[in-house]
Amino acid sequence: MRSDSSELLLEQQAEELRKKKLLELAAAKKAKNGPPPKRSLRENASFYTTSSLAFLSVTAGASLLFLVPLYVDPAISTLVGDFVERPTMCVTTRREDMTGLFNCSWSSCREGCTSDVFKCTHIYVTFIDDLNFTFPFNATPAELFNLTDIERSEEAILLVNIKGCGYPPTVKCKNFTDLYGFEGAVFPCYYSKQNKTVVMTAYNREDQVNTIIHFFVVPFIVTVVSSVFLCIMHCDCRCKKERRRHRHRHRRPRIENLSDSSISTRVDMLTPAIEVYKPPL
Repeated sequence: MRSDSSELLLEQQAEELRKKKLLELAAAKKAKNGPPPKRSLRENASFYTTSSLAFLSVTAGASLLFLVPLYVDPAISTLVGDFVERPTMCVTTRREDMTGLFNCSWSSCREGCTSDVFKCTHIYVTFIDDLNFTFPFNATPAELFNLTDIERSEEAILLVNIKGCGYPPTVKCKNFTDLYGFEGAVFPCYYSKQNKTVVMTAYNREDQVNTIIHFFVVPFIVTVVSSVFLCIMHCDCRCKKERRRHRHRHRRPRIENLSDSSISTRVDMLTPAIEVYKPPL
């Protein structure tokens, strides 16, 4: 028992000595290396500028991946559709509630543009196809009912937007179908001059242009500008001709040229001595 306890004490003492030596070696190494060098003001400015530009470039570039399919693509498709700018009058003719993947190739309103469609609602309308006609917002219900006797277009499909889908709170399909999904509903609408079978309940050209500017042009410019500044700061972005000229100006002499020049210099120095010294006959 005594031998075991003495061995344990010796091991503890040896462990403490080992730790002490390690601490002394670490302190000596730290004192030898000295304190870490402090960065200058220029280095700090370069570091923070690079970090900010890299953050802007990555954030703006990543945002384009989400903003383009969700906002920019529908806005461009809406502008290409060339919808009328003044609202005309639409009347709902029928509504179909469909079920099944093959029956739901489109929907008047769907919450979630990337979700699978198994239930959909088809709303069909007719509208007054006259560019000079404007929906009378101040008309009474009786006056609107009398306007339904005006000759209207062929049946068209009603969409909440050009894609027929969206996300809350902008798009709420329950409210949409309650307002426009019953037969005989009269409301202002906008039809496409390129495809008169497509009708939307709301359209504003300026809003679509602003969407493209805010969600595509601005992030794209930020990405390009920040990437260019990063290239200028950390890369050699000059043309190939300029880089070649710079290399030729500061090109070091080759070893072969040095050896040839040194040999010619030695030969020139030894030539007089050879001429003075003549071997005896």
